[in-house]
Amino acid sequence: MTPDLKGFLLVTIVKLLISFLFVLVVVAYTTLLERWLCAWMQDRLGPNRAGPRGILQPVADGIKNILKEEMIPGSSNKLLFVVAPAVALFPAMALPMVIAWGAPLPVHFDFTLGPLGRFAFDGLTSMAVADLPVGFLFVLAFSSLGVYGIALAGWSSNNKYSLMGGLRASAQMISYEIALGLSLVPILLLTGNVSLSEIVARQQQGAFGWFIFPLALSAFVFMVSSLAETNRVPFDLPEAESELVAGYHSEYSAMKFSAFFIAEYANMLTASMMFSTLFLGGWGIPFTTWDEQGGLLQTLVTGTFFFARVAALIFIFIWLRWTLPRFRFDQLMALGWKVLLPISMAYLLLIAGAVWGVDALLAGAAPWTRNLALFVINLPVLFLVFRVLDRGTLVSGSYRRSVPAVSRRDRAA
Repeated sequence: MTPDLKGFLLVTIVKLLISFLFVLVVVAYTTLLERWLCAWMQDRLGPNRAGPRGILQPVADGIKNILKEEMIPGSSNKLLFVVAPAVALFPAMALPMVIAWGAPLPVHFDFTLGPLGRFAFDGLTSMAVADLPVGFLFVLAFSSLGVYGIALAGWSSNNKYSLMGGLRASAQMISYEIALGLSLVPILLLTGNVSLSEIVARQQQGAFGWFIFPLALSAFVFMVSSLAETNRVPFDLPEAESELVAGYHSEYSAMKFSAFFIAEYANMLTASMMFSTLFLGGWGIPFTTWDEQGGLLQTLVTGTFFFARVAALIFIFIWLRWTLPRFRFDQLMALGWKVLLPISMAYLLLIAGAVWGVDALLAGAAPWTRNLALFVINLPVLFLVFRVLDRGTLVSGSYRRSVPAVSRRDRAA
């Protein structure tokens, strides 16, 4: 093995360990952030016992779940019951590893480590553990594996409420994954590439570079579908406590229950990182090329900008959870199949025609002019979509039959 290859492997292992620990810490303290925010919204104190202002509450919760007794139902399929939390957790923890959170960092070293020999590395390293050339497709494909863990948990528990939760999760995932995938195809039309680093680079081309401007409706559909994919309110039907006790994880306790909890918040982190990467310019800082020069300071500053956007998106996830009521299941299905799917397909056709027309009219112009033209085209589309959605007729769920008025004489009879 060459010194350069050993150096590359060493850098990758270090990035993997740091990223894994970072995701665990962020997920743990996102739970505390949610508890603080919901307490603020409801005029309560929130966690304030473990450490100053409750700052050690995630540590206390972790210790409690580690020491808590594990319960496995006697009539369950024990192998699948134990494996299901790991199946749900693994994709959730792996996906943030392929998303770059900062500008590439220059790394230089050359040393000899005893019997292991010489390690050498000289160049820029991506802030993603694995900067895949198909990162865009990898995230879409790998994120769909988490539902297998939920379905297995529901089936293996041998509990009707758990089984209903697993079935709901499967139906919900299928319904919204199609709309989510279609909402991202317009990005491929603008970039012609499925590499996340290339998508970030294409959004650093002047004003209106962020894809949330030329593809505003795609951003909206992606956000709504991400809420459904992460099973967050108002799409938390698989674990609706008013109907299914706790849904698919009703029979789980201790660290097995925590695995599902960690997976949910890790998926929320991944969805926020993906939205920031695809629509908000990723780690790029607008109106400057300083962030592309390479250096430790550039990596730290771009990482701060990136996680500021991610934090804002996580706040929106939490805000929606403590503001909106839960959908009925027929309303959830109606929104996915009757609203988001047709909108995504029609919008894809519109953007394809608009890109062809704009490129023909503005051949040779700066990239930001095309984005500005597409943004102008989006304005009437957004007005039409939200005007129709606001009428309360599309997301009606089950058919509501109008009841004719009954006269006073008929009521008396």
